[in-house]
Amino acid sequence: MPGTDAADPAATATATDTADARGVDPKLLEILVCPMTKGPLVYDRAAAELISRQARLAYPVRDGVPIMLIDEARHLDDDPLADGRAALDAAGEAR
Repeated sequence: MPGTDAADPAATATATDTADARGVDPKLLEILVCPMTKGPLVYDRAAAELISRQARLAYPVRDGVPIMLIDEARHLDDDPLADGRAALDAAGEAR
């Protein structure tokens, strides 16, 4: 989308932050939980995914719609950078 920087490292937010350019409703993000663990999700705007650290799954967000199907989720074990992103997310939440 014009005017947005998808590579911005500050583009990771908790599920309670405001909606991004893709139009994900912030109220929806507040109530969503991981369908597998019922635990919290972290919204990664740059990757357009909702991350469940407990399940080590990343649920895609397509056209502003979170796809909360376990079969559609990407396993974070498949992503060698996932641990680094999760550490950055945790550091940002600690601030």
